Amino acid sequence: MRVVRLIAAVIGASTVAACGAVVRSAAPTPAQVRTALAGSPAPLARLHAQADRLVATTPAQFRGVLRSLAGYPVIVNQWGSWCEPCRMEFPVLQQAALRLGRTAAVIGLDVSDSRSGAAAFLREFPVTYPSYVDPDAHVAFSLKAGAYYPTTLFFDRTGKLVFTHIGPYATVAQLLSDAAAHGGARPSGG
Repeated sequence: MRVVRLIAAVIGASTVAACGAVVRSAAPTPAQVRTALAGSPAPLARLHAQADRLVATTPAQFRGVLRSLAGYPVIVNQWGSWCEPCRMEFPVLQQAALRLGRTAAVIGLDVSDSRSGAAAFLREFPVTYPSYVDPDAHVAFSLKAGAYYPTTLFFDRTGKLVFTHIGPYATVAQLLSDAAAHGGARPSGG
């Protein structure tokens, strides 16, 4: 796993250096979050109540989380604080999760990371959902998420994995398009 992290870090650093881009958070304000997520169904509201939390999990516990979200499309984003492409993608996730928050579950899977690194990352890039901690990648492997970062998994309303997107999303529109095509997740009001 260290080799994968090293490769991802080198590729990510090269990408950032080549672009010369500074990635800034696109976190919504607390007022925007309250407005956008007001009236969320109970299973989704429970996720919103855990915003930015790092939650310890096992493969069996994570499957239980997925079962508790039956009836809703679920989007799982595999990330790590050490992953530069993840950093580039997080502003997209911040906005997409807000737009999908009343109709679909968005959750993070923080893989092969340090707790302090992950917590610092979420302070810089706060999100409206929890991230489940998977230090040894057992949950990721059980989901067949693979060894690439970031990876986004799309589950349909029955809990079936229907699509895997490898690599970072560059735009909110791209993520929303995949969410609609693979699981039927649509932005609130749209």
